[in-house]
Amino acid sequence: MLKDLLLRWPLIQQIRTGADGTGAEAMSERTRNLRPKNQDAEVTRSICPYCGVGCGQLIYHKGGKLISIEGDPESPISRGHLCPKGADTYELHTHPGRLTRVKYRRPYSRRWEEIDLETAMDMLADRVWESREHTFEETRDGESLMQTKAIAHLGGATLDNEENYLIKKLFTAGLGMVCISNQARI
Repeated sequence: MLKDLLLRWPLIQQIRTGADGTGAEAMSERTRNLRPKNQDAEVTRSICPYCGVGCGQLIYHKGGKLISIEGDPESPISRGHLCPKGADTYELHTHPGRLTRVKYRRPYSRRWEEIDLETAMDMLADRVWESREHTFEETRDGESLMQTKAIAHLGGATLDNEENYLIKKLFTAGLGMVCISNQARI
């Protein structure tokens, strides 16, 4: 019995076979039966949503459940590597504390309440338009001005140049905003 135990010991197997300790001689029964967590999962190629670089991601899913998100080695941009934000994409999607509903705190309230997305978007649009209507200056000192400084826009880092161009055009020409910036600049 002791002899069998010693013969199964990886060091003894390595000495007997002359192996380097990285193959079967270093494995226990448990490690021989280990399989990758994404084995038999479907894979979908995607782009990381957390900045404008556009690193490739492989999204592993099985039976409608997210299994894993990893860097895509075939991506010419990231070649399989992800930054800390990109590497945490799985956790950011599956964490039990992740908010999935819109939270709203009414003026002077001490508590947050859940409201549906449609209501939140309507409230936001109404407030933007109301602010614009109350603060829009068509002229100043007899000169055409067509602007408001009461509302601003800060774009996210995932926006590309074309999207930023359209946002700039929409918000300056359509709403008269002059305070427009982007997170990527900060």
